[in-house]
Amino acid sequence: MATARLDYVAPWWTYWLHNFPHFNFLFQSVDSTFKPEEASYQQSLVLLACAGAIGLGLSLLVLAVYLVCLCCRKDLDEDTKKPDTCCVTLVAVVAGLIICSAVGVGFYGNSETNDGVYQLTYSLYNANHTLSGINSLVAGSQNSVDTGLKQHLERLDEIFATRPDYLQTLRFMQLMVSNVIRELTALPDINKTKLDLAAIADQTANIEYYRWLTYLLLLILDLVICLAMCLGMAKQSQCLFITIMCFIILSLILSWGSLGTGTATAVGASDFCVAPDKFIVNQTKDFISADVAHYYLFCSPNLPNPFHQSLTICQRSLTTMQIQIQGLLQFSVTLFPTAQRDLLGIQRLLNSTELNLNQLTALLDCRGLHKDYLDALMGVCYDGVEGLLYLSLFSLLAACALSAMLCVNFRVWTLMRSREKDYDDIDEEDPFNPQGRRLSYNPRRSNTHSFCSYMSSLGSQASLHPPPQSASNSTIPPPEYMNQSMLFGGTPRYENVPLIGRGSPPPSYSPSMRTTYLSMTDAQIRHFGTDFQV
Repeated sequence: MATARLDYVAPWWTYWLHNFPHFNFLFQSVDSTFKPEEASYQQSLVLLACAGAIGLGLSLLVLAVYLVCLCCRKDLDEDTKKPDTCCVTLVAVVAGLIICSAVGVGFYGNSETNDGVYQLTYSLYNANHTLSGINSLVAGSQNSVDTGLKQHLERLDEIFATRPDYLQTLRFMQLMVSNVIRELTALPDINKTKLDLAAIADQTANIEYYRWLTYLLLLILDLVICLAMCLGMAKQSQCLFITIMCFIILSLILSWGSLGTGTATAVGASDFCVAPDKFIVNQTKDFISADVAHYYLFCSPNLPNPFHQSLTICQRSLTTMQIQIQGLLQFSVTLFPTAQRDLLGIQRLLNSTELNLNQLTALLDCRGLHKDYLDALMGVCYDGVEGLLYLSLFSLLAACALSAMLCVNFRVWTLMRSREKDYDDIDEEDPFNPQGRRLSYNPRRSNTHSFCSYMSSLGSQASLHPPPQSASNSTIPPPEYMNQSMLFGGTPRYENVPLIGRGSPPPSYSPSMRTTYLSMTDAQIRHFGTDFQV
């Protein structure tokens, strides 16, 4: 039953990428045909990779302008800070959501690219196994026919020297051996190409492993940055914010670099995927004919098998030799018993060569290699290029979100600094704050403040006189605060009289009294003898 031929159709995104403008270093237009050996085409891919560097430069320029504007901006009032803080929080949340979405896209693209490269390497290994089998079968058949059969025929030529009819049969068999050797030599020898598909597959697998690991670490780094950003805004830690800024700058550089590299790789792969047959024919024209290349690339029933004639001649020659050996075994063994071993040896070699020829016919069929070729194209042009597009989208989203997050970090840093400055001002002026109380014990400030308070209280109560002392208390020595006031050469003032002797209720507590008390040193309190009831 005939099987339908598998066809390859390039996906639409490869045509879209193939139409990207290609320019060399002199900004001259370059043909988008895949020609990696030409310098102008290599320059066009390098320019596409430099697009990531241009994006990085623009991002750093925008960040620098924002930072300059932020430094030149005047401090806002408390009422205007609240909406700014809400705006900063909103931008941080939106940037975090964009990064999380980009990370999801990146994981999908990384997996798709890895699947495509794995399918490519698997197809290369299969194709290399097929080509190695073809080479081994061709070399084995040539060796057995060229050396084994010729040695047996030479010995039989000596044995049958007296029988011309047998010698004629041997000459005919030597002619068949020459035909087989000639046709086997005409088969394609892949060793002449100096192309080891297994080595290419190994190198591709190694590069893919490091690429996959690099993107995985970049994705994890972006997630860690999001979590650390949330923690830093909650803890308000300056050290944590500095660490976050360093990691954001590192991830920003890696994101723009991966965007440029991924874009250039996707465009180059798309240029190949649009016309892969043409490129392979041009690369193999030195050691494989065009009809052979087309036979394996298209594998159409309408295309003739270029090896059919050679395989048919080999098969017929082996069959003819088998018939001749059967006749010699039947008629010559009775006359020449020593010839039996060589005849049986020739028969075994013919059987093994015919078996190798059947296997070679199956391996040379286009269906096996063509399937490996299509699998490799599907892996590169469908999964591989699609995954690179998703990775480029991840890099672009992550770079934009990281730039916004870096601006948020700068703004939060300024808000934290201004808030610490406000806290310092409040601590110096608040007398009920222990820190402010310690700061208020400055001798200059405390003396001036206490002296002004005392003079104001003295002026307001200058008309008051102390009550007369009773006779019973005349012999009792004055209290310590009375003696202290007399030591300074003055009479006891009304403020120095105990509240019990005033005949009036104690003054009520007021914040101003507490302020005055806290601002006075112990020496001043003992000096003036003021009794505050707090």
